[in-house]
Amino acid sequence: MIDRLLTGAAILVITLLSFFWFPGHTFLQSDTQIYVPILEHLWNPSVLANDAIASRPHVTYTIYDEVALGLRKITGMGFEPVLLGQHFVYRGIGVLGLYLIGLSCGLTGASALIIAAVASLGAYVVGPTVLTVEYEPVPRAFALPFVLLSMGLAGRGRWTWATVAASIGFLFHPPTAIGYCVLLALAGIYLHHRRNLWPFAATAVGFLALIALETKPIEGQLVFSRIDPGLEQILRMRGNYNWIEVWIGRWISQYVFLWAFGAAALWRIRRFVPPALRIFFAGLPTAGMIALPVSYLLLEKAKLMMIPEIQPARYLLFVTLFAAILGSMAAAHAAVQRRPLESLLWLLVPFAIPLSPALFDISLKRVGVMVLLALTGAAAFEASLRLRRLSIPLATAAAALTFALIPTYGEVLNYPVLDDEGLTDLEAWVQLVTAPDAVFQFADGGKALEPGIFRARALRPLYVDWKGGGQVNYLPSFAHLWWTRWNAVKTVQPFERYAALGIDYVVFTRARAPQGIPPAYEDARYAVFRVR
Repeated sequence: MIDRLLTGAAILVITLLSFFWFPGHTFLQSDTQIYVPILEHLWNPSVLANDAIASRPHVTYTIYDEVALGLRKITGMGFEPVLLGQHFVYRGIGVLGLYLIGLSCGLTGASALIIAAVASLGAYVVGPTVLTVEYEPVPRAFALPFVLLSMGLAGRGRWTWATVAASIGFLFHPPTAIGYCVLLALAGIYLHHRRNLWPFAATAVGFLALIALETKPIEGQLVFSRIDPGLEQILRMRGNYNWIEVWIGRWISQYVFLWAFGAAALWRIRRFVPPALRIFFAGLPTAGMIALPVSYLLLEKAKLMMIPEIQPARYLLFVTLFAAILGSMAAAHAAVQRRPLESLLWLLVPFAIPLSPALFDISLKRVGVMVLLALTGAAAFEASLRLRRLSIPLATAAAALTFALIPTYGEVLNYPVLDDEGLTDLEAWVQLVTAPDAVFQFADGGKALEPGIFRARALRPLYVDWKGGGQVNYLPSFAHLWWTRWNAVKTVQPFERYAALGIDYVVFTRARAPQGIPPAYEDARYAVFRVR
């Protein structure tokens, strides 16, 4: 009982460190700038009714919106605490899944906790621009922890619950979980667990129900619709990470190395890995590598619109994630066999991954931090074997040290801290004085994050902003609308031009505000002009 309590406390500590310290979390600094306005409009259709982002939801085929709306109704809280609360809980579910994966591979509880901590450090997967640990409460951040939990449960022989967890992950974000669900189904059939796969049937029914119960028309296109030259220009400009040829030449060697490293680590520990996990450990990283030529052929060559929606190249996250997990497990087993130098060497790559997106271009200082962390990890594995009564507290302390060193001595800054004091004052004025359907435009905002933050918090429509253009991957009609609007106002225009476009208020930073014209509002940072 004491060991279970200590283990639960350690998982909580790792989750707290991961969420509040490193890699941390953010809100309205990335894709939540799109999801929050969509949710606000679904909650109250009169809010942001004439905003192009909010009125074109792309969450129809997920439970992301239903769960958020349901929790808001039950709790009475806004979407920020509802989404961040889920994010924290699901981050903990991911840590639990990693812990169970370690146990399934013959490791002690303390060693499994260290592995969970290492994988929870996260990584930026450069090229397709995706994270192994998402900073924002977006659908992928909710889906991946359930995939990890499902792996851990399957490794422990809990096949029915593994299928339930995988199904939840799929319903939150099908592109993230579909590959794993296919592997889980194949593994279940191969290993004679067919009867335990029934939750997949229930998931299919629920998925169809989401579509059938949708009351609004679903905007989209045929599955095999083609990208015309005009749309291709937009997609290449706004979502160039989807086009493999843009970045593959620079980064392919890194992912071949990580895949090979993970394969070598899997070979090292193969005797301790249960059959189901062997399938996942080999299958998912390989799927990530195969996704590269598949994406190239179907997008660059065949021009299929479904590829920017599915974004198969983002399965490279499994190449990076499993390199960290498998390398850490190889280090743990080397420690069991009293091979401290081997344990240290296996840990170098797992600790290099969160320190630098470019593994072959890591700074000398970060190399020193990487070696220090590998020494700490190897020592923690060794100490947990010798001091069994103190193994879990020692593992927790080693994890805490790891989380502390990377953002401090490693100088890893995952995201900037935004100063939004002036923006908060502007939002308060807007909500007090302006009509709910008044359209705003940040004249000199460029690609800054502030316009999207303003939309989500002030609940006022924007004519166009850079971050909102991320929806071009999902909705072709929106892509053309966004492109037209972006080109119309990406540079400062005369007030008459803004008015002709249907814009009511134009926001300038004080330094670039027009002179000689009285603003409707101004503070130390912004000046707002009514143009219509």
